[in-house]
Amino acid sequence: MNIFVAKLSSDTKGDDLQGLFETYGRVDSAKVIIDRDTNQSKGFGFVEMSDDSEAQAAIDGLNETDFKGSRIVVKVARPRTEGPSDGPRRPNPRFNNR
Repeated sequence: MNIFVAKLSSDTKGDDLQGLFETYGRVDSAKVIIDRDTNQSKGFGFVEMSDDSEAQAAIDGLNETDFKGSRIVVKVARPRTEGPSDGPRRPNPRFNNR
């Protein structure tokens, strides 16, 4: 099961997530998402656990708990939808060469 973890402190690393979730079972992967422009954490990440019952126990046990000074949100990850969800996107002036 793929698990979404949000509201992470800026200093949380993938190894930190792995250690946290391993208390509930085997962790296949744990990753904190990094902004490629700033090289800083975006404050969320994903944990993959192959045993669904262990994953659900981790979600139930860790959601809305304090971790490294932040109250984290833990839930089942949902696939991203195709295209913009809030209408047409505005052009980014940073990339407008006119």
